[in-house]
Amino acid sequence: MKAPDVLQQALGELLGDARLIAEQLPGTDLRLWLIDPANMDRAFSPEETRRILEEPPYWCFCWASGLALARWLAQRPQWVRGKRVLDFGAGSGVAAIAAAQAGAAEVVACDLDPLALAACRANAELNGVTLAYSADFFAEADRFDLILVADVLYDRANLPLLDQFLSRGREALVADSRVRDFQHPLYRRLEVLDACTWPDLAEPAEFRRVSLYHAQRS
Repeated sequence: MKAPDVLQQALGELLGDARLIAEQLPGTDLRLWLIDPANMDRAFSPEETRRILEEPPYWCFCWASGLALARWLAQRPQWVRGKRVLDFGAGSGVAAIAAAQAGAAEVVACDLDPLALAACRANAELNGVTLAYSADFFAEADRFDLILVADVLYDRANLPLLDQFLSRGREALVADSRVRDFQHPLYRRLEVLDACTWPDLAEPAEFRRVSLYHAQRS
């Protein structure tokens, strides 16, 4: 099976010898186009490091919070079954795909990065599900039953978005492994889940503990 050309070309421009492979995610029946773990076993040149830092290829990893949320939805399909769902900052599309597999009536994968949306399309096709796509959350109407959010709060500048998710959906589920002082009057923690980024980046144990928060409009 051949990786999508646009994604392989983009990854190759960052890391010349890197390749994408269709990888099954641990603890799921999902497959995603992800960077080959063998490409992570060598030292990167200064130029490669600069390019990665300037344009991180988030879409070719399945980050821990996304994996944890996808597993959680697979075990609790009632959260999305028959509902209209938007996956904010979709990245690889893992949460969106899990929602579609769990029986959501409609799933929109939303991301500012055109490559992320291309990855979502390729990964949706790989898993045999249909998604819709959006590059602008705030251009969407307030019509969603549930907003999914995973691995968005790694940048604390994104914390104010917590106030915005309920402007487009009646409920929000936020999965995060980075913010240790998470406090927001609308959100309560449902569970703490264990997961790791895939391919495994050998992140510290603290980043493998994913908190799942829930908020709903009154």
